[in-house]
Formats: sequence, structure tokens, C-alpha cells
Amino acid sequence: MFRARLLSGILLMIIALATLIMGGELLFAVLFLISLIGMTELYKVFGIEKKAPGIAGYIFAVLYYTLIYFKEQIPGEQTAWFMMLFMAFLICQMAVLVFAYPRYNTQQIFAAFFGLFYVAVMLSYIYQTRLLTGGIFTVWLVFVSSWGCDTCAYCVGMLIGRHKMAPVLSPKKSVEGGIGGILGAALIGVLYALAINHWGGAGVSLTSYALIGAAGGAISQVGDLAASAIKRYHNIKDYGKLIPGHGGILDRFDSVIFTAPIIYYLAVLL
Repeated sequence: MFRARLLSGILLMIIALATLIMGGELLFAVLFLISLIGMTELYKVFGIEKKAPGIAGYIFAVLYYTLIYFKEQIPGEQTAWFMMLFMAFLICQMAVLVFAYPRYNTQQIFAAFFGLFYVAVMLSYIYQTRLLTGGIFTVWLVFVSSWGCDTCAYCVGMLIGRHKMAPVLSPKKSVEGGIGGILGAALIGVLYALAINHWGGAGVSLTSYALIGAAGGAISQVGDLAASAIKRYHNIKDYGKLIPGHGGILDRFDSVIFTAPIIYYLAVLL
């Protein structure tokens, strides 16, 4: 198990390096594929992956990514197009509930609507972050803050963890580990800023990268626990088996999903 997890982790890192450095259409295509797989994993939990609510979710995910890809060419107000898309998706799901009644329950309908945002929309911010000015450096903060926080939280929790953060949901996570993870992510953000300033000539602010790292680390822990909560409610260990030793896409990207939009907006603001 450890060997499979290690090899899978190395392969994921190679794929991440290749896609994030290249950016553009390669990154877009990989994220689009990951989003569809992640939505399928979530929809399987609710039994709608091959049914009308799930199929509608896939269709609107395609439409959403199409808007993202061509958003610079969209006439008029961009926000209006996205709002129209999401409202149309909601109306579509309500229509499925009404005209197929009582085949689907409200939990399945809401899960289909939620899945588009939780997976496709939030993961798309990795691509959108890469498109920012200096995005080739900024986009790595999504992974630096989330995975860095996870590593630091684990180490600090093992050393001095005493108080349980979520005793019922995740007994092994501690408050001390959570704080250590946030501080560790902030420190890694500073070290990363120093590295790209020195070797990449990025000229980024150490304070901004520390704040972004800390915020990303804090949010990543919420994402991790949220994914665990869904699994606990539905009595499943992993969302899938796609990645040996890790589980499914959602098992590996649960913290990244929450971190990506936060990094994007903090990068724009700061």
C-alpha cells in the first residue's frame, strides 16, 4: 500500500509539473477531465451518475468550461452569462424533479446541483489562477498551501497534538496540528516567494505570499473535513479507486478544491 501510494504521488507530481508549467489548453483539458471524473465520484455516492440529474450535471459542466475557455470573447457582461448558466441549471434540475416525480428525491437533485459547484467550478480556479499575470508562479500556491498545510499539520499533530479538532468526524486531527498547519503553510509561502524571487525574478511580496499561504492552509483543512463528512454520512471509505493508495480524485483533491478559489481571489486582491 505504501509503495503504491508513493508511486502514485510521484506520478501525480509529474503530471502537475507538466500541466501547470505548460498551462494553456493542456491544463484546461486536464482540469476538465478531472472535474468530470470528480463529479462522477460524487454522483455515485447519491446514485445519480447515470441518471437524469447527473447527466444534466455533466452537460452543464461542459457548458461552464466552454464559457471559461471563451470568456474573453463573450459579448456583454461576463458575470451575466455565468449567472444565466447557473440559473438554467437550477431550473433544469427542478424540472427533472417535477416531471420525473417521484423517481428522484430532493437530496439527489440538490447533490447534482451542488456537484457542479463543488467540483467543476471550484477546480476551474486552478486554470483561472494560471491565466493571471504571474500566474505561472501564483498557481503553485494552490498546492503549496494545501499540501504543505497537510504535511505540517500531520507533523505538529504527531508531536504535540492534544486537543481534538473534530473528535467525531476525524479523531486524529488536533487543534495544535491545525494551527501548526496554517503557520507551516505561511512559512512555506514565504520560502516559496524567496525562491521564485531569487531564481525566477518574480518580484512578489513575502507578506502577501505568507497571508495567502496561511489562508489557503486554513481553508484546505475545511475542505478536507468537508469531504470526510460526506463520506462518513454515506458510510464509504474512499470516493473511488482511480489513484492507487490515495482513492479517487476527490480523495486526493479535497483540500485543493477549497483552496483554488481562495488563492485566485486573494492573488487578485493582494
